[in-house]
Amino acid sequence: MYQYVLAIHIIFVVCWMAGLFYSVRLFIYHTEAQEKPEPDRSILSNQFSIMERKLWNIIATPSMILTVTAGVTMLCLQPGWLHFGWMHIKLTFVVALLAYHFICQHKIKQMGNGVFKWTSTQLRLWNELATIFLFAIVFLVVLKNALGWIFGVAGIILFSCILMAAVKIYKYFRTK
Repeated sequence: MYQYVLAIHIIFVVCWMAGLFYSVRLFIYHTEAQEKPEPDRSILSNQFSIMERKLWNIIATPSMILTVTAGVTMLCLQPGWLHFGWMHIKLTFVVALLAYHFICQHKIKQMGNGVFKWTSTQLRLWNELATIFLFAIVFLVVLKNALGWIFGVAGIILFSCILMAAVKIYKYFRTK
């Protein structure tokens, strides 16, 4: 039974992450559409609002619910996992990813109401945060040890610096 639940968990993690990644990409396009002249701005904003809501309500949120449900089911089937430190750290990252999810949901509501508080550059950096959470969670699950986790975090920090530099370079070339 555990293997079936694990397979379902992995499938919906992939769907959830795809929903998160694409949602924030839509936020970036939606924000940049505000710089367009009318009627382009209104047409694009309406279309991006529809796309964001559908992606969120049809893919991202149901996938998150199924991911968490499968994860809790696996812990019920294998409660011994809760005795390991790496699992506590992993669950902390999962809680952070859930917070990320709900912040994105709030951004959808804000943008739908015409409130754009973050720049496209800030949203690009926000998009990379989900990548960092994904890397941390996968490294913890695969390596299952503290030393591997320390190297994984060092790698995540290095990877984050590279991503931030890439975003800055992209912004530089985009504005030229």
